[in-house]
Amino acid sequence: MEPLILRNYRDTDASAVSQLFREVYGDHYVQPHVYLPHMISQNHADQRWHSLVAEVDGHLLGHATLFRESDSHSAELALSVVHPQTRGQQIATRLGDQLLTHAQALGCRNVTIKQVTHHPYTQRMADSLGFHNTGLLPDYVPSPFGASTPESIVIGCRVVAGYQQPLPNQRWPASCAAFMAHLSHVFGVRDQMPRWCGAPVHLEKQANRYDLLLKKIGTGLLRQLGELPAHWLVSIKLRLSRQFALDLSRLADIGFVFTGLAPGHGNYEGWLALFHRGMCQRPLQLHCPRMQRLHEMTQIHPNALIDR
Repeated sequence: MEPLILRNYRDTDASAVSQLFREVYGDHYVQPHVYLPHMISQNHADQRWHSLVAEVDGHLLGHATLFRESDSHSAELALSVVHPQTRGQQIATRLGDQLLTHAQALGCRNVTIKQVTHHPYTQRMADSLGFHNTGLLPDYVPSPFGASTPESIVIGCRVVAGYQQPLPNQRWPASCAAFMAHLSHVFGVRDQMPRWCGAPVHLEKQANRYDLLLKKIGTGLLRQLGELPAHWLVSIKLRLSRQFALDLSRLADIGFVFTGLAPGHGNYEGWLALFHRGMCQRPLQLHCPRMQRLHEMTQIHPNALIDR
């Protein structure tokens, strides 16, 4: 058998990469760009995607990418796919490991990963690559496996050597004190809050959910959030500040449940607290016990769940 080769993506690989996603996921993969080789080439030409591939005897059998916007200090390890005939050889892990080294060369300060929860393999890979799980995104995307219910996602973060991603230095509410103390131990703490850049409120619709990015919540905005249609799946990313305990209590009163943290993106280098309302009720068996507890908390919140 010919040896497995890991190498940089080439312009001539676009069609083979697209075909690999079709073979593994059929028509269900959530990133539509993989179905159009022209978009794959364009993302690499624009230097938004930095990919490695695995090949045997000229046949492309694995792929992974770093997503990185030109003005961002963060990157995302994504688009990991391995042909079924080569599974068990840790190809995705080897691709990911090399891309993490590349992230440092690109000047990234942290790398995130979105781990599917339909199976444990991506979660195990993230663990082996040194990612720390920070949050859960319930019902985040349509299922890439053809299931009728949306796919929930676990967020992992790995800080690049030489940089920090500290949390605010404060006392945390009892309901999440152990979890936040763990993240504070992993990522450190600081007294100074990072400067917020951009609009204080941003809303957009993504697939089956409504995404809100918020600098802070005042009384008027809180009332408006409570008046959003009850059948909407609403995902809030709120700047993690020293009034977190108050934010947690007030959002819980209008049906939102806390599901952890996500690193800031773009020019904002702090943390975002995650809150959700309108999820489906479902069982999940997650690789990380902390993420399992966050999921179980979503299942007992009286107003956060909805029948679909």
